[in-house]
Amino acid sequence: MTLIYILLGVLAVVILWGIWAYNRFVSLRNRTDEAWADIDVQLKRRYDLIPNLVNTVKGYAAHERGTLDEVTLARTRATQVHVDPSNVTAEQIAAMAGAETGLSQALGRLLAVAENYPDLKANTNFLELQRELSDTENKIQAARRFFNSNVMALNTALETFPSNIIGNMFKFAKREFFELDESEAAARQPVAVNF
Repeated sequence: MTLIYILLGVLAVVILWGIWAYNRFVSLRNRTDEAWADIDVQLKRRYDLIPNLVNTVKGYAAHERGTLDEVTLARTRATQVHVDPSNVTAEQIAAMAGAETGLSQALGRLLAVAENYPDLKANTNFLELQRELSDTENKIQAARRFFNSNVMALNTALETFPSNIIGNMFKFAKREFFELDESEAAARQPVAVNF
């Protein structure tokens, strides 16, 4: 009779652990999805700022058409990358990272062009847009770090024993990190802009 109670107790512990592990995976997946949504919000904010920045510079630097067109094209490419937040794939992450790297480089060149125009550097609208863009870039970096830390927690739980049993049983999937394109070494270098 005591053996039956012991077996029932062990079975209850295993069932409770299974419920806890399943709920933990749901929580990790939802936090990862939320973190991706935070990145998306900040990227949309960035995309909305760019036309204002380009138009402000356009008034001062009409002959810098190539740089302005490059920023506009890079923004268009970045906004056309679609990432399904409920099913983020490695290909989607790579496409987004590549588009964002290109946009960051184009913005760096635009700000470097602006350095040649003293009136523009003193323009209140330009300074405010530049401050907002800098703030947005910091928020994007923070959102990317938050996403990557949630991806790490989810992936670790999926790879460690015994939680990987529950994760595999209920088909929870690993996620990819959101990293800059490694082939774009220049993207990791700060743009030298002196105002």
